[in-house]
Amino acid sequence: MSTTPVPTDQDVAGPVGSKVGWIFLSISRIAIGFYFLWAFVDKAFGLGFSTCRTTAEDGSFSIDVMCDSAWFQGSRITEGYLVYGGNPQSPFNDFYVNLGGQAWTDWPFMLGLLGVGLALMLGIGSRIGAISATAMLLMMWTTQIPLSTNPFLDDHIIMIVAVWAAVLLEVRYQAIGIGSWWKRLDIVQKNRWLI
Repeated sequence: MSTTPVPTDQDVAGPVGSKVGWIFLSISRIAIGFYFLWAFVDKAFGLGFSTCRTTAEDGSFSIDVMCDSAWFQGSRITEGYLVYGGNPQSPFNDFYVNLGGQAWTDWPFMLGLLGVGLALMLGIGSRIGAISATAMLLMMWTTQIPLSTNPFLDDHIIMIVAVWAAVLLEVRYQAIGIGSWWKRLDIVQKNRWLI
């Protein structure tokens, strides 16, 4: 029987293993967080990546920031993706098309993008962020199945795995982020699920 103490959720003095590896783990978390946060900002303001970009036949394009497709201009963000962007062969297609026709879906989707993005980029509330990211990414994954390039694996599943790896490992040590400060707050100490 081993006498090695079981690791706790407390911070450790430094990383176990490669410090560069821990930095890349944090960078992975931050990159996925930025993926979510940028989606929120672009859709909210219409910055020309997934919204408010007009492409001409010759491949040139123009961007009209805050066009009618921006969420802050009243556009329906989830309708375009859920109604027209999913795989019509998906067994969940009818469910998502029906869901996309309802205006209330924009609010949880956009707030989810913002919350997950901030939690992962800052390294705070990352357990809630990981749960929310998993739910959102699984739903996006089910809109696309059956996949055309792999039986089950795509970028949505890879991001879920990476988020959980970062969140579970960084409970002990976070190379980049404000998680150590966050964990010392009284409210977080009393409510460990906020880590």
